[in-house]
Parts: sequence; C-alpha cells; structure tokens
Amino acid sequence: MAVLCLLAGLAPAAAGSPTVDAVRARGHLVCGVNEGLLGFAAQDPSGTWRGFDADFCRAVSVAVLGKDTDVVFVPLGTANRFEALKSGSIDLLARNTTWTMQRQVTLGFDFAGASFFDGQGFIARADRGLTSAQQLAGLKVCVVKGTTTETNMAYYFRQHGLAAETRGFDGRDAMLAAYKAGDCDAYSGDRSALFADRAGFEAPQDHAVLPEVISKEPLGPLVRAGDRTWSEVVRWTLYGLVNAEEVGLTRATAAAPLAGDAARLAAGADASGADLGLAPGWLPAVVRNVGNYGEIFERNVGEAGPLGMKRGLNALWSRGGILYAPPMW
Repeated sequence: MAVLCLLAGLAPAAAGSPTVDAVRARGHLVCGVNEGLLGFAAQDPSGTWRGFDADFCRAVSVAVLGKDTDVVFVPLGTANRFEALKSGSIDLLARNTTWTMQRQVTLGFDFAGASFFDGQGFIARADRGLTSAQQLAGLKVCVVKGTTTETNMAYYFRQHGLAAETRGFDGRDAMLAAYKAGDCDAYSGDRSALFADRAGFEAPQDHAVLPEVISKEPLGPLVRAGDRTWSEVVRWTLYGLVNAEEVGLTRATAAAPLAGDAARLAAGADASGADLGLAPGWLPAVVRNVGNYGEIFERNVGEAGPLGMKRGLNALWSRGGILYAPPMW
C-alpha cells in the first residue's frame, strides 16, 4: 500500500514527457484496444475490459499512476486505429498490431517491442473437409482490407499458384458476418485471432484452423514517435513483465519482501526508472496488480484461459520459446 501511495504522487518524468505529463494531469491513461477480441481485449458481461492487451494497458497505468483501474479503454477498428494514435486521441495503442518497418518509419510510430509472437493463418468451415491451405483454390476466402493480413494472403496465393476468390471487408465485424452467413468458405487472420473467433462461435467444433503459418506477426504496443520518455516507460513496462517471469516475481511473491534475483530486478528497475520519473517499487507494484508476463498470458489466452493456446514461440527463451527481454540490472 505504501508503494502505491508513493506511485500515486509521482513527479513529472525527469527527462520530460508531454504524454506522461498529460496522463498524470488527467489522472488516467487512454488506451486504444480491439473492439472485441476474446482473450486480448473484450468486455465481459459487467462491461469490464478483459484480455492480454487490456492487462498490458493496466500494467502501464500502474507504472505511471500507481493504479490499474485508471485506464479509459477506447475500442478501435483496423481502419481508425492509427489515426486515433496520431491525433492524440489515445496515449497508447495495444491492439494486436503487427510491428513492421513501414509503420515504424513511414507512419512515424514507435513500437515498444513484441509482446506476442504470432503468425497468419486460415480458418475454414469443418464441413469443407480442408486439411491444408493448399486446398483453398476455387473457394471464397475473406480478409480485412488495408491490413498486413491482406497483403500477406495475396502474396501467399501468388507464390503457390492458388486461384482462390478473395473478398475484402472494411472491418472484422463485416468479415465475420459474411463468414457466418456462408458468404466466405474461409478467412485469414492472425492465428491468435482465429482461435479467439473459434472459441466465440456457437459451435467451435464446426470450424478448423488450418495448419499453415504464412507470416511472422510480432504484435506489440505502440506510441507516437518523438516522446522518448513515454516510449521508454511503455517499453520497459513490457520488458519488466518478461524479466519478472524469468526471475519468478509473481503476483504472490511481489506482495512479500523480495530476495535473490527478484530483489536484484526490482533494484535495477528502480535505478533506471528514476530517470523516467518512476517511483521506487514501480515494477513490483505492476506485477502485484496484474501479474508477470506468464500470468497475463495464461489467464487470457493460455491453456487455462478461454483460447487454450500453448505458449509456443511466446515461451521464455530459456524454456523453448523466443520470448526475450533485455536485462534490467
């Protein structure tokens, strides 16, 4: 409690940050999320936002404000997510967005890192009897327009000589409505989104996620470029969650006196966090409120969550995955 009280009264960031100052002045973080993607960002029956991305927003809120409840969630579609960030309508976009050179360099955004390693795939009606994306020729395959998904799918079909009938939609809702109505035999998207969709269908067993992974999709939170302190706060909140899992800093252990590598991690986070205007104990406070990376993953998208996904590439580098964060000490 003492740490949270201290965090609530943070001084402006030492390096200066218009975004941090604005967040603290208004008393809440404005975070752009998916309009409704089970496991990542969706409202439960009570109206509370749940999911992997929603919890990351809460983690940043704790780092800056000391409370995980001080987040205003703004649901955004693929067509308006970047404009919302560019215009300043949101402070942070945590909406299953692929980190690409074009988005970082040309659009002028700054990705904080890869929070979820994904890959694009296809889902089809089980009664089509498909066992491979190589069988999509001659079928109607749908996709959301203006996304990396659309360009990746077109490239894959050209490379493999698949003459599928492709249909583009302005948003996921329109595409899903077409699929449910039978106007699409299959559609393409990040595999995490496909598993989320299938889990939410009335009869999940009637839909099959095909085995091919046709792209690499490092998904991650992004901010406007030009505010380095804010970028570093978001970046090191993400890396702090990963490092916390590595050293065994959990929601339970963060509530007790720290020892060993967990204490070393907290001390390192404090030393450099001071340069970002973060108060002592900011990282244990984050973990105590939302958990470490593994805890967030498991309850939202993992085998204990609604999607039932295995960690796969998102396992720690020391446990067979590629999840890796720079050291913080």
